[in-house]
Amino acid sequence: MNSTPLRLVLASQSPARRKLLQAAGIEPDVLVSGVDESQVVSDRAEDLCLELARLKAQAVLGRLRRSPDERTLVLGCDSVLGFDGEIFGKPDDPADATRRWERMRGRSGVLHTGHCLIDVADGSRAERVASTTVHFADISDEEIAAYVATGEPLAVAGAFTIDGLGGAFLTGIEGDPGTVVGLSLPLLRDLLGELGLRITDLWTKVAPGGQSVEPLG
Repeated sequence: MNSTPLRLVLASQSPARRKLLQAAGIEPDVLVSGVDESQVVSDRAEDLCLELARLKAQAVLGRLRRSPDERTLVLGCDSVLGFDGEIFGKPDDPADATRRWERMRGRSGVLHTGHCLIDVADGSRAERVASTTVHFADISDEEIAAYVATGEPLAVAGAFTIDGLGGAFLTGIEGDPGTVVGLSLPLLRDLLGELGLRITDLWTKVAPGGQSVEPLG
């Protein structure tokens, strides 16, 4: 069992990613990377999301110091939707979100999420992309307009969520649902293993009522 306190820093402002980790017993610190996502261009969705995840992790890594009292890991993630030969990140505006949904309804796309995990102590890194096929419902123009009006599609890659209002407009997925949320826990477990760690090293004890007390160690 890991004897040194282990800290996970999430290089993302996504509340969905943080909530996913918390539900899995992991309480991350959050540092927003500030990376300009428009600086990276790629013809492959998998390459784009992984490079952005890498840049986010590296940006936050540069703001952290190695501590002899704890071991710190930085996790960068980024998601994009591959659809009909195109790459969809966050929509530019409501009109863009509407156009996307008019194309996506009744069809399928692949949501790719890049993960980059870096150990602050020695800079060792493990990274990979998780991909999940998403099937969209054949929703009406009125439903599209109502959904876009909520503002939710404007804040997420692909203009949809699985864990929010958009979940009603998906007919199914093939793969890990966490990937669609923005972070694959099974993949995170694998990346930790590559760095000689276990996901249980990041768990916290939970007292009755759900209050986090201390790391399991």
